[in-house]
Amino acid sequence: MGDFVTRISAEILAALGANLPAISNIQRGIEKESLRVTSDGALSAEPHPEALGSALTHPHITTDFSEAQLELITDVHGSPEDCIAQLEEVHRFVYQGIGEELLWTTSMPCILGADESIPVGRYGSSNIATAKTVYRLGLGNRYGRLMQTISGIHYNFSVPEAFWQVFAKSSGAKLDQEFRTDAYFGLIRNFRHHSWLLIYLFGASPAICKSFVKNTDHQLDMLDEGSLYLPHATSLRMGRLGYQSEAQSSLHISYNSLAQYAESMQEALTKPFPTYESIGVKVDGEYRQLASTLLQIENEFYGTIRPKRPIKSGERPLTALRDRGVEYVEVRCLDLNPFLPVGIDATQIRFLDLFLLYCLVVESPLDSEAESARMGRNQLSIVANGRDPSLDLESPSGKVDKQHWAYEILSNLEPLSALLDEAHETENGNLYQRALQEQKIKVAHPQHTPSAQVLASMAEHHVPFFRFAMNQSLAHKAYFDNRKLEPEKLELFQTLSRQSIKQQREIEAADNVDFPTFLESYLALE
Repeated sequence: MGDFVTRISAEILAALGANLPAISNIQRGIEKESLRVTSDGALSAEPHPEALGSALTHPHITTDFSEAQLELITDVHGSPEDCIAQLEEVHRFVYQGIGEELLWTTSMPCILGADESIPVGRYGSSNIATAKTVYRLGLGNRYGRLMQTISGIHYNFSVPEAFWQVFAKSSGAKLDQEFRTDAYFGLIRNFRHHSWLLIYLFGASPAICKSFVKNTDHQLDMLDEGSLYLPHATSLRMGRLGYQSEAQSSLHISYNSLAQYAESMQEALTKPFPTYESIGVKVDGEYRQLASTLLQIENEFYGTIRPKRPIKSGERPLTALRDRGVEYVEVRCLDLNPFLPVGIDATQIRFLDLFLLYCLVVESPLDSEAESARMGRNQLSIVANGRDPSLDLESPSGKVDKQHWAYEILSNLEPLSALLDEAHETENGNLYQRALQEQKIKVAHPQHTPSAQVLASMAEHHVPFFRFAMNQSLAHKAYFDNRKLEPEKLELFQTLSRQSIKQQREIEAADNVDFPTFLESYLALE
């Protein structure tokens, strides 16, 4: 089999098989980004709609980088269907609050105009709101605002307490927070080793508008008058045109332990970076960024997966992890699927659960700078040429056929998929095994991948990328317009919006220090 795929031990499978409740209540949540665009497809210049509440405090509706970039957030759910149902409800409410505007259905944006015309998110007059806006100004000054308008789906995953009891016992370990944290870091290391497969299976950005690279060097081919692409591309969002940073390319964040992760992250958060020092922090009385360090705050690091822990008001994520350990992981390499109303469906969720559970329970080799560089090269290969049948990837022992590696991973998921189906006993039966089978079809037949389907749809309808994305956006708007919220549900959302605005005002009224004092305290890492 080689050193590129690890089998699940018979002991772990037996332990889970004897304790099916341990895997019957996986917890997941979704954060989905989408640009608000006008009826002709241009980025909206309107502020965050008041009907949607406060972007600072609303539990389900906020903004990401841009004032026109919505981020829709679910609660934590025990079933994929419940998660999708709530995400649909949030979309329905949004569509009832944005008038004639659309939500752009693809990860890659289109008609944006000049970089400086892209509005950064605004969150009110409080210190924490100002910090959020200054952070975004910093991102724009460092990387350009255009890159920040790329959207995606973040998938949050954790396992229940019953799992930890079984896993610790079968591992011969004491069950405590340190064990959980170490196990989640093991998941992250395995995930980074194999995450290229998710980009292949779910990448949906093989083409872009020419307008996106109007002043940028690129190696893309001309597809039509308005579109650029690569013939075998999967997710240009995850490549050099997307969330990549030359400054961060020299940065190695270690996932070998919480201590090593925190140490390597803290250096990036505290060490001045000459290029960013030249930008300045506060110039002529106006803030340009939060700090001149390599990373302003933790969220600036562009990883495909993050260790996470809910934070308290004003608390830094790194401080929360150090104090209380990892509670869940956040997967960040998923494109919006433009063929799905909310960009993701229950089948994809089931495969993600299966994939992440596999990464959690198998042995996980330690990482290194060389390993991180190799994984980065694999990611770029899949981004640009993932559907090329002859593509080879790099394993620790040499070149490996991409298709062979994919089959090895998927075959190792089979016993786990059967256990998950047994644990859930769904009416339709074998939904996890069916989700796995769908991915096997994509490996055998690349034309079934979302990236291939995007290109096929463009070719079938003889339209450029912009028109394809616009048509899908209009179709999804019609879908939600025909499924308006029931009056009782609408009133619940409207109440949440009113409460969020009230909460924002309370936060603003409670500030008792000026912003420079707040910022100094906020940036201090304990």
